[in-house]
Amino acid sequence: MTKPRTTQQLFDLTGQTALITGGSRGLGLQMAHALGEAGAKIMLSSRKADDLEQAAAELQAAGIDARWIAADCSKEEDTRRLADETLQRMGGVDILINNAGASWGSPAESHPVEAWDKVMNLNVRGYFILAQQVANGYMIPKKRGRIINIASIAGLNGNPPGMQTLAYNTSKTAVIGFTKTLAAEWGKYNINVNAICPGFFMTKMAAGLIKTLGEEHMAASAPLGRLGDDEDLKGLTLLYASDAGKHITGQWVAVDGGVSVVLGAA
Repeated sequence: MTKPRTTQQLFDLTGQTALITGGSRGLGLQMAHALGEAGAKIMLSSRKADDLEQAAAELQAAGIDARWIAADCSKEEDTRRLADETLQRMGGVDILINNAGASWGSPAESHPVEAWDKVMNLNVRGYFILAQQVANGYMIPKKRGRIINIASIAGLNGNPPGMQTLAYNTSKTAVIGFTKTLAAEWGKYNINVNAICPGFFMTKMAAGLIKTLGEEHMAASAPLGRLGDDEDLKGLTLLYASDAGKHITGQWVAVDGGVSVVLGAA
């Protein structure tokens, strides 16, 4: 038996490459920092080139090898182009983080069908297409890979009063099922597939809702009495992405200050 690696060695991502969608800000950029700080080369993607350029510059200023490709992962052609260009430019994708997402607030009885489709196409269909393309193009032939799908605590429960996000919740429940099923199928290829269920972080997507419901009120509803910050996803992301988590697959973990414990998790 070979000598067990040290903890530092297990978490080291030197020589690995990571593709992160929705990576130009918020949780995606936080996770990019986490993987880059551990030694991975980073490819960021989102729809807006200006945002990506700024995010890549931030990572590069921190000593991280980062580049970007603008793509809309709600569109199949764009998603496939993203996968192909990343594989060509990076030489492979060892770690895929499916993070790009959309939400829509509306009562269920009047929720527009086109808004439902917008949310589902990005939050579920886009995850599937990109994971399949990257796996077929690199992970399956190499017999290794890590896929991290960003779900949400919204995928664990219904909503409290004041939140009307039927499509978003449904999509995030689907992401958890997608993660479990893909992990079961692709374990034979040594591909680990896991999900993260963030709670409330002060991101651009969540800012409006947090402002409406009240930041102090929302923080007080969490057992830890706080919202997520710019560090709180780093540890779990690195665990899932590295050899420290090589025996973990098909799992989801809530990073929410304990909110889902109070609400009850599925």
